Amino acid sequence: MTLQEKIGQMTQAERSAVTSDPTQITGLGLGSVLSGGGSTPTPNTPSAWADMVDGFQKQALATRLHIPLLYGIDSVHGDNNLLGATIFPQNIGMGATRDPALVREEEHVTATETRATGPQWVFAACDCVVRDDRWGRTYESFGEDPKLVEEMETSIDGFQGTSPGDLARPDHVLATSKHFAGDGDTAYGSSTTGTYTLDQGVDITDWSHFSRIDLAPYVTAVQDHHVGAIMPSYSSVDWTEDGVGNPVKMSANKQLLTNVLKEKIGFKGFLISDWQAIEQLPGDYATQVRTAVNAGLDMFMEPYNAAQFEQTLISEVQAGRVPMSRIDDAVSRILRAKFELGLFEHPYTDRRNIGTIGSPAHRAVARRAAAESQVLLKNADHALPLKPSQKIYVAGGNADDIGNQAGGWTLTWQGSSGDTIPGTTILKGIEQDDPNVTFSEDASKPMNGYDVGVVVIGETPYAEGVGDVGNGHTLDLSATDQATVDKVCGAIRTCVVLDVAGRPQIITGELPKTDAFVASWLPGSEGEGVADVLFGKRPFTGKLPVSWPRSESQEPINVGDPHYDPLFPYGYGLTTRAVSH
Repeated sequence: MTLQEKIGQMTQAERSAVTSDPTQITGLGLGSVLSGGGSTPTPNTPSAWADMVDGFQKQALATRLHIPLLYGIDSVHGDNNLLGATIFPQNIGMGATRDPALVREEEHVTATETRATGPQWVFAACDCVVRDDRWGRTYESFGEDPKLVEEMETSIDGFQGTSPGDLARPDHVLATSKHFAGDGDTAYGSSTTGTYTLDQGVDITDWSHFSRIDLAPYVTAVQDHHVGAIMPSYSSVDWTEDGVGNPVKMSANKQLLTNVLKEKIGFKGFLISDWQAIEQLPGDYATQVRTAVNAGLDMFMEPYNAAQFEQTLISEVQAGRVPMSRIDDAVSRILRAKFELGLFEHPYTDRRNIGTIGSPAHRAVARRAAAESQVLLKNADHALPLKPSQKIYVAGGNADDIGNQAGGWTLTWQGSSGDTIPGTTILKGIEQDDPNVTFSEDASKPMNGYDVGVVVIGETPYAEGVGDVGNGHTLDLSATDQATVDKVCGAIRTCVVLDVAGRPQIITGELPKTDAFVASWLPGSEGEGVADVLFGKRPFTGKLPVSWPRSESQEPINVGDPHYDPLFPYGYGLTTRAVSH
């Protein structure tokens, strides 16, 4: 391979860039293309996806060495960019299930639906350990305890399989463990710009804490599950032992990326940078590229800057500032993944499973996941399960909004409220079990004569730092939600509240007004799963994957802290028995 061909393999561009300039793939010898959140073909259908990826692949195969393209996508709770895909609960809800086998099954469904439409690589699963619920990515974590995260790394097995040759099958994809390491453990505070810096912030730590909390899941991801790719975090690490106060961005951290991850832990896959991550490093662009390559990054997500990246890295190698051995190591890791995926033998999309996308069998898995993710926090006088004979009044902004119950990373990066994806809202699930239902979103309809009030409150969609508390977000319930709870629980004898949110909200003042309270998290496209536990078709078995604070000022709060006094402790969750009607 020539130097240009090698560096081409290390380069990843965004689909919109190569769509607008189709000569890029062949001309630059690109090794990979990705779809960012919401970057989809038109129409957004399975066949259009497969046709698009195959068109890009044809261009890659027109290069001198005919090296196939690797296509990456954010399938973080299902193939969530595809309209009609099965959408699962976000990871925080899957952590609540305490069911590693179900997590493996979920990700196998996701892998099957993703690869049937062309992409062979997913930027999932998130093996971060969330230590502060004010973080906008809290819902992407399985929980606050690294041991829980490690247990849920069956996600990697669901994506990749566990036997030699599995990656080449049409129901598996290459997985990415992210974001290495410590992105869920950053310090909360405002920057000079006035924005809060939990996301992409600084992990102020010592080696003992870092290795026990932040690093531990990546050891098992590599050594036990053989994850194929790892994405370093935007965040920085600042070691308190040296007292210097000199945070180092993960993309520049050779100690962690090379010395620890590749050499000590034994990672044999490749490292992919996050979206334009190297451009956050100090110095001019040549310095940023040189620093990141020498630190150990192998492939570079430079969505709109592929040509400049390649020319810059060529110049750095020719000038002797990046050794050829580093380039050869990176390219070897990337090509190994392509061989294991079977792309040299079968570069084009195997569409045999395209008819299973959003199928009843796949949605049944998501429905069970939604049911198992529900955590019952209060159940006075056995208010739950509900009975189909009861006359039920349903209220709240999240009762009949499938966009809200899916959350961020659903069709678009930030997600959106409304009728965005196929599926069943929580209200529609309840109505399937009980015909005696009245719905009033703002609780304005009369409430006389009802046996039970069900209020579905919570958050609206967000993703990443946009959702950080301090950036227009709070853990407090909205005034509208508080008013709805007050109205319904003050008027109807039995009152059940469901909190549809990506993290714990402050309910200390509202909880005494309720008879039953459920942490519903972000249950995805199958609202029937929530109704299944409300009516006792399935038992409540979920356990809190994070500690539930009494007030926002308690954050960060984690099990094992001195003076630990949450409203509900990590692992809490009442159980019920399934009943027959």
